[in-house]
Formats: sequence, C-alpha cells, structure tokens
Amino acid sequence: MNRLNLTALLGLSALLTACPQPAPPSALNDAVVTAGPAMTAVYQAPFQGNWLISGLPAWLSASPSSGSGNVKTTFRINRSTGAPHTADQSRLSAPVKLGWQTPGGVSGSATLTVSADLYRLSGQVNVAVTSGQSLPTPARLRINASPSASGVIVKYKTAAALSAALRGGGLFQAQSLNLASQSGRTLTVQVADVAATLAALRADASVEYAVPNAVLRAQNLPPPTLDVQPPYAPADQYAPLQYAYRLMGYSAVWRDMKTTPYLKPVTVAVIDTGVRFDHPDLTGRLWKSGEGALDLVTSDAFGPDTDPTDPGEAGVDGSHGTHVSGIIAAGEGSFASPCAECSTSGVVGAALTAPIKVLSVRAIDRSGNASESDVALAVDYASGKTITVQGVAYTNPHPAQVVNLSLGGPISAAEAQPLCDAVAGATQRGSLVVVAAGNGGGAQPYYPAACAGAVSVASVRPGVGGLPLHAEYSQSYAGVALAAYGGADPSNPTFNMKLTLGGKPVLDSIFSTSWDYQKNQPTYQFESGTSQAAPQVSALLALLLSKGVAATPAAALQRIEDTATDLGTPGRDNDTGFGVINAAAALGAPAVSNTFTLSILGESSTFTPPLDDAGRFNAYLPDGAFQVLAGFDRSGNSLGGEVGEPGAKAAVTLGPDKTAADVGTLNVGP
Repeated sequence: MNRLNLTALLGLSALLTACPQPAPPSALNDAVVTAGPAMTAVYQAPFQGNWLISGLPAWLSASPSSGSGNVKTTFRINRSTGAPHTADQSRLSAPVKLGWQTPGGVSGSATLTVSADLYRLSGQVNVAVTSGQSLPTPARLRINASPSASGVIVKYKTAAALSAALRGGGLFQAQSLNLASQSGRTLTVQVADVAATLAALRADASVEYAVPNAVLRAQNLPPPTLDVQPPYAPADQYAPLQYAYRLMGYSAVWRDMKTTPYLKPVTVAVIDTGVRFDHPDLTGRLWKSGEGALDLVTSDAFGPDTDPTDPGEAGVDGSHGTHVSGIIAAGEGSFASPCAECSTSGVVGAALTAPIKVLSVRAIDRSGNASESDVALAVDYASGKTITVQGVAYTNPHPAQVVNLSLGGPISAAEAQPLCDAVAGATQRGSLVVVAAGNGGGAQPYYPAACAGAVSVASVRPGVGGLPLHAEYSQSYAGVALAAYGGADPSNPTFNMKLTLGGKPVLDSIFSTSWDYQKNQPTYQFESGTSQAAPQVSALLALLLSKGVAATPAAALQRIEDTATDLGTPGRDNDTGFGVINAAAALGAPAVSNTFTLSILGESSTFTPPLDDAGRFNAYLPDGAFQVLAGFDRSGNSLGGEVGEPGAKAAVTLGPDKTAADVGTLNVGP
C-alpha cells in the first residue's frame, strides 16, 4: 500500500524565497479530467506541499503518481483493460484520490474524476435461411428468411385510371409507392407494408384487382436440416478441467474419432526433462527403453542411456516432460489405482484413442537446463539421424513425424546456429519441429523457436466466455507461426473458465499428467506457458496425419494455418502468427452445435456486443485491430463463423485517429 510520508519535508517552508509570490492554494479541489479519444490526459494544479495519487483502476496509470509542489501528472489510458466484455459502455470513468499535505501539516484529499471515450464500431447482421432450414438464433436477432411477397401487383380498370395513378395522385402519393414495372394497365410496385397497401388499393373503385407480388421458388426439394451430433465429453475424472480442448473444437473431433477411423500410427518426439513411464495415464502411449526412448543429458548422473525417466528437477515438484506428454497422448478410460488417493481415470490427451505415441528424448537436466549441443543432438536423433554420444551410436527405430520442443531461450541468432542447423536437418528428413515461442513477455526472438523452418507456437489464454486472448507472458516476434491455449499467468491469475478442484476455484491453466516426487506417485498439475501451447500444435499435426487429412507433416502444417482463427490484425502477426489452432476445422469434424454468435476478437481483448431486433449492433471498443465474426458455432467452442462454419467476417482498426467505423451488413448464409 502506498503511504504519504511527509515527515522529511516539514522544512520546505524555509526554502521559499523572500521574493513576493502569488499565494499558493492551501488545498487541492475536486476536478474532472477528460481524455476524450486520446491515449493520455494531463492534470495540473498549483500547489505547495506534497501530494499522492491513489485508487487508480486497472485501466488507468499516472506518471508521476506523487510529488512536491505544483501538481502535474499524465494519466495513461489502457482501454483494453477497462472496456466491458459486452461492449455496451461508451466511456470509461473512475474517481481517483488525490491526497495532499501542506508544509504546515494540514492534509486532505480531492477527487479527480478521470474519463476516456471508447471507440464505436457499428454494423448489422443479416442471417439468411432457405426453405426447410431451421437455424437457432438469439431471440433478439431477426431471421431474414425469403419473404412471401416482394411488393404488390395492381391492375386498373381503365387507361384513364392508370394515368391518374401514375401522375402521383391519391394513394400513390399518400403511400410513397415505388413503381417497379408496367405492362398495359398492370403495375408492379415496391411497398413497405404489403397488407396495408393491398387493403387501400382494393378499396379503390378504379382498381380491377390488387394482389401480393408472390415469391415463387424452383421446385427442387429443400435441403435437409442440419445433422447436429452430440459433443463428445470424455468420462475421465479430470476431463472437465481441460477446457483448452473444448475451446479448440475437440468436442467435435472426438465425436468424429468415435465413428471415423484414425488408422495411421504417428510418432511425436517430446524433447524435454524425460517422462514417467510408470504414470498409468500414459500406459501404451509411450515408446519405451529399447523402442527408441533416449536420455542424452551429459550434465548429470542420469544419462546418457536408453532410459529417459524423468528424475525430477531439484527443488521443484512435478515433471515437465510428463505434463507435456500428457497434453498430447494421455489415454482415455480407467486404470487400476496406483495409490489409495490416486485417480483411476485422470485426464485425456488430444490424441484420445488415435494411434499416436510419444517418443521421450531427455535433454533437460535436473537443474532445469538444457545445453545447446544436447538439444541439437536430440533433434537429430528424433528425426532419424544416427548420432554418437560418448562413443556409442544411437539410431531411432521410430523417426518422429513431429518433434516437440517446449524449451528455448533468448540467445542470439549466431549463438543458435547449431540449433537451427538441427532444425534444418530434421525438416529435410521430413519431420516438423514445433517449438515453444518463449515466456519472456517481450519481443526478443527465442531459439530454437525462431529458427527458419521451426513452427514457433505462442500462447493464448481464455478471456471472458472463453474467447482467446494473447497471453501476456507469450513472446511476440516475426517467427511466430501459430497460437494455442497455454493458460493464464499464475502471477496474474484469471478465473474466466470457472474451474474448481476440491471445491476451490482454480486459475485458467492447463491440467495434465505429472509426478509427485515427495510421495513418489503419479499426480496431475496445472501448468501455464508456451510449453503447454506447443504440444497442442504437435498433437493436432499428428492427428491430421493419423486421419489421413494430410499426407505429409508440411501439408498438415499448411492445413492448420489455413483453418486457424485469426485474432486482431488480419493475416499473420507477431503475437499469434496465423491464429489460434482450430482442431475441428482442420480435421473436418462434424457439427456438434448450431448456435449463433457475434464476437469481436482483438489480440488483448474480446467482446460480444448485443444485437437489436433488426440485427444491428453498436460496440464500444478500445484501440486496436479487431476481427468481427458473426455466424454459427458448429464445433461447440462458443465461437461461430470460424473456418468451415456459416458466417461472415470483417476487420477493423480503431484508435485516436479512427474513433468510429461501420462494417456495414454482415450477411451470414445457411
């Protein structure tokens, strides 16, 4: 807590000059500070004494926040933090306390009411349906189905009556009718109210007949109603905590997996701390010692050998490599309880029942460090190159189509050359190397993620309603290719997914397999980071190969990039690359829902504005680049209009230089 400490400043009055000066205020008064559309607002006031600004909301900062003498501070506006998720508030406003004390010891406080305008985005959603279809939508959204009539056809009894009507007298003038066509004494007119116009025309003695301009249709059979299958929810004990899979469309993918064979075996190498082969949730999902598993660590007493069992990091509980492996391949279903308090079903991995196995290659030692040479050797080995370590030659009997590296560091490109050479070699051998982008929260490239040919994976976390936001800790640089859910920062936790464990709320982290080294038994843990995002991409690459959607790892990567959900600036960007992976779209999974949504996606903020009865919206947003998605959610991830779903999209950038925009009409087809 900030405290106003003035004891050292009581002698300030002795420093005043003897020159005549205007008498300074003996107190500071309440004031209104308005930023309008600007990013900053300056407040200043004459004063003699000490002052302190406190009670700032999360969207506002002050620099400086304290001082002596005249008050002058700059308020900086972070609209992304303050704008409500519903986007229905046009301005941010908050009272801020300005505490003060004069040299004579008189103290008090004033209230500064600071406000800032949000930027307005408007538009309209038009949902068109065809005969025979039923599309569920919110009650306040009008479905613009094909109308039963597009106007009125009227025939007059005589040419004189027709001429009088065309001169604009009588009903035509009163009703503002628009002439569409004429044939003899017959007119077709466009009208706003068909029923009222027909009633008026039929009451006119000069009219022979007046009928609706009925809409006729081609006589093909109407399309079938959408076959929506129930989303698949594994029965494993902790599966409800694994929100990331649902948000990436796995409820649809797993439903597909239960009816569509995923037949091709795929190997994903996990170069990490090793793995706990005795974790029951990984039984049958790991290549073991003698089957290619390898420990390449040369800096501790546990390697090198063919047993990459994770010995545990000194002073840290849990197994990083086991956690990463479980995200990819933890099995579905029950198993014998390994201890009295242990789960008998645990979690699931993205692969669920697909024939995907993890090849563990240990390259991180007990201190949590990995030497560049060990990692480079591990990439060579995992991708099928024969290596020699301390005079012993090793050849991987199961070369990995996908190599996962949830590790890296902010070294220079020159220093990373051995790593980049290894990535290039693996790529030439047909393997894709997927690497965590880094957790430094800055713009410096991390290696080997930034190596040419590596698939650098950034992290997103769930915002309100589960919509994806770029995670604050995730690195942003030109090499980032994709993003996946890596969880919230434990030092700044969020609870948007409303998870509970043991009756207590838990943060929006990634839950997976781990190991309790104190009790020497299997366990499960929440972890966050790009370490958790990278295996999400590795698993999806493997599933595309296993199902046969893609014939090569390179083709699988292209498919993922083409179906990713773009955030913020259109196209590839440094925060999330081509976007957040969408497993349902990539794998062509069946529909498991058909709910309409309107979402506005930015890198650091997301919104779901309300619609009026005509489908119009006015959203009040922070500065930034946004993707507007309107459409039907077929994957069950609460986000409609993604690739493969009926929808419409628009892109817009707002800020002080563009305070308002209108995206027009978003036409959502069936």
